[in-house]
Amino acid sequence: MPASKLSATRALVYLGAFCQRRAPWVIVAALVLSVCAVLVVMHRLSINTDTGTLIDPDLPWQQDNAALDKAFPQNTGLLAIVIDGQTPELAESAATQLAKALAAEPSLFRSVRRPDGGPFFDKNGILLLSVKEVQQTANDIIAAQPLLGGLAADPTLRGLFGVLDLALQGVQTGQAERSQMQPAFTRMAATIDANLTSTHVVQPLSWQSLLSSGPPSPRTLRRFVLAQPVLDYGALEPGAKATEFVRATAERLHLTPDYGVTVRQTGNIPLNDDQFASVSEGIGVSTTVSVVLVLGLLLLALRSFTMTAAITVTLAVGLLMTAAFAALAVGALNLISVAFAVLFVGIAVDFGVQLCIAVRAKRTTAPNIFAATNAAIRRVGAALVLAALSAASGFFAFLPTDYRGVSELGLIAGVGMLIAVVLNLTLLPALLAVLPVRAEPREVGWTELAPVDRFLLKYRRWVLAGGALLALGSLALMPRLTFDFNPLNLVDPRSEAASTMLELMRDPLTTPNTIDILTPSVEAAAALAPKLQDLPEVDTVLSLNSFVPGDQPAKLAILSDLGLLIGPTLDAPATEDPPSDDAVRAAAAKTAATLRQIAPEPDSPERRLADGLDRLSKADAATLARVGEALLNALPMTLDRLRLLLSAEPVTLADLPKDLKETWVAPDGQAKLTVFPKGNAADNAVMERFVDAVRAVAPHATGTAVTIQESSRTIVGAFITAGILATVMISLLLAIALRRLRDVLLALTPLLLAGLMTLAATIVTGLPINFANIIALPLLLGVGVAFDIYFVVNWRARRGEPLQSSTTRAIVFSALTTGSAFGSLWLSPHPGTAGMGELLTIELLFTLFAVLVFMPALLGPPVPPRRLHPYAIVKPGFTEHPDQAR
Repeated sequence: MPASKLSATRALVYLGAFCQRRAPWVIVAALVLSVCAVLVVMHRLSINTDTGTLIDPDLPWQQDNAALDKAFPQNTGLLAIVIDGQTPELAESAATQLAKALAAEPSLFRSVRRPDGGPFFDKNGILLLSVKEVQQTANDIIAAQPLLGGLAADPTLRGLFGVLDLALQGVQTGQAERSQMQPAFTRMAATIDANLTSTHVVQPLSWQSLLSSGPPSPRTLRRFVLAQPVLDYGALEPGAKATEFVRATAERLHLTPDYGVTVRQTGNIPLNDDQFASVSEGIGVSTTVSVVLVLGLLLLALRSFTMTAAITVTLAVGLLMTAAFAALAVGALNLISVAFAVLFVGIAVDFGVQLCIAVRAKRTTAPNIFAATNAAIRRVGAALVLAALSAASGFFAFLPTDYRGVSELGLIAGVGMLIAVVLNLTLLPALLAVLPVRAEPREVGWTELAPVDRFLLKYRRWVLAGGALLALGSLALMPRLTFDFNPLNLVDPRSEAASTMLELMRDPLTTPNTIDILTPSVEAAAALAPKLQDLPEVDTVLSLNSFVPGDQPAKLAILSDLGLLIGPTLDAPATEDPPSDDAVRAAAAKTAATLRQIAPEPDSPERRLADGLDRLSKADAATLARVGEALLNALPMTLDRLRLLLSAEPVTLADLPKDLKETWVAPDGQAKLTVFPKGNAADNAVMERFVDAVRAVAPHATGTAVTIQESSRTIVGAFITAGILATVMISLLLAIALRRLRDVLLALTPLLLAGLMTLAATIVTGLPINFANIIALPLLLGVGVAFDIYFVVNWRARRGEPLQSSTTRAIVFSALTTGSAFGSLWLSPHPGTAGMGELLTIELLFTLFAVLVFMPALLGPPVPPRRLHPYAIVKPGFTEHPDQAR
């Protein structure tokens, strides 16, 4: 054994002996440090839930995004409120009411706007349609002129039934087609039936749909409100106050499914809040399960309540000190670095398990706990330090990366490993010195595994050949390895925000996966738009110029002719007095009789409407009022919209409203373009081609689609960098400690095999590598290298029978406790966290398999012992020689 290692081991043993002799003082010092750590954590540590701080803001694509946000600050941090109504009128009314209510709360919302509504669109929106669509709209209105004329003169149920009766006479005389009127009969019959049976909620008739030749499309039934809430990044859910207010306001205004309206919220704010809520809920469950499993496994491994208590106290003190370091070093935990606690417990517990099982092994011959602890530190102390330094190196490898979220996690967890090993070599021995620890009646190792030891050594070439085949098979699958960069796949698809977002992504004009381009001026935007529109990957390009309609002369001519035909009809004042209930009943009965004359078939739309009118003719006054409201409530809005439509005028850039201009042109004159993708916006391959194609034309393009792509590249690059750095750092550390290249390769080879098998398992099982679980791959080095080091150190100390030793028992139970801490994340309702727990568990199982099966075959039988430099540790009643350390 090299003199330097002897010196290091001797120092560790003397440190442990000192802490045992001064155990009460060491425990008191640990208690004082714990109290100080609690105070520091309470006053200095916070959680920053701003996801924008997770990646280095100085990256070029981040700078492009920052330039866009600076030019259009009103477009950042938006809450998208999606309103769907049973009718277009319900959707429009709900959007108007909700926008007005939110705008009245400046303490919660900085701005509120309607991107698809307002006076400009009400008046000139029809000009944004094609000439063919404008002509079809005009034809539909002309066909409904008799209906509109009669209702303009008498906008009551009596007037409606009178108009129907007149239209039916046209059918009887052959002047009108029965089939053309049947869709209107069907809608009216459904409305009357629904409101005859309902006593609470009015279910209205859509006059906008009634005047159209086709059924309403999903787009006509949907409206949007964009709100910019005031966020509190110190809270776990920064947008919770705003989103809760929207829900409460919708309830208060009766904008609910019972009233024919559905209000949903989506966008980054509710998506992130949903993630934070599910992650916090999952952490509670995972922590509870993890603590129970870890304590149970510790008791099973150590068979001692006192040793289990000692490890638990050591872990608690280490966790508090690591949290205090985090408070002093970074101040605020981000959404990734908050996971340091689970990682600390999962990895640091290994040190305590290794030491305590070594103590148990020595208690079979040592006269007391002091001697057993000294001997255990002599045996595993150097390996623990080396394992801790290797784990810390794996975490510190994240420090130079651009992924700040993981970089801060690496700093905290890396220092946590150093804190953990120091406590396990100081506080843990002190606790063992004062707690009652019984002597062991027999060997701690697993003698039952002796046949396995002999098999692995006898057939080691076959075992290694099997490992090589597994490695080659795994390598053959690597071309199929993919990275899922869609952040929506990390959230619960059943949540309101995620399901709404996925639904919007199916429509090319509402997908959030768009690209924004900042240009110097409106003219520059207009010049760039055609180049982008010609790309096969692009569906639509919008800019301020997009709201200046084309073919205006032809469209205005159609509207002018329409105005001459129906304008007088719409402007005619009401000439009839309000009818009595009996007059309404009589009109309903008369119209029902006419319908039966025209349509004797029992299942025809006319007969269904006639049945409804017969029931209405016998209804009470309250029912008549409710049906009247349902049939006619949307009529004034429809007539007003028709009048506005007929007043459309030529539109130029100068005529566009101020709020619309501010959405597309910054105060300094810079203009924005928004590019929509062609194809499935939820498909990673489609979005990758879309981003690459647009950025080939506009290199500084940004927006959601670019941010997702670049974030994925930054994150993947960060983990590749961290993996390479961790491998280099751990290899150098092992080279310094082990001093032989062969031993370094022996320690790293099982990890390489475990890594390849883990990646192959993700391919075979369909578990994608994503933003969340990719952290598991570099952790393989930090966790797995410790197991390898223990075997290599034993082998170099000429300790044979690897699987029978107490080291194997310690490794197995250490892996199980670590696996319970990591695997408990699998129970989280948050898909990203659950996927991370799943991959960590798979990775740990493969690591254990590679270490226990292939490591003994790699090492082979130990070299025959040679005489070592003796040394002794002075302790009352006990002296141990290195050769007796088994």
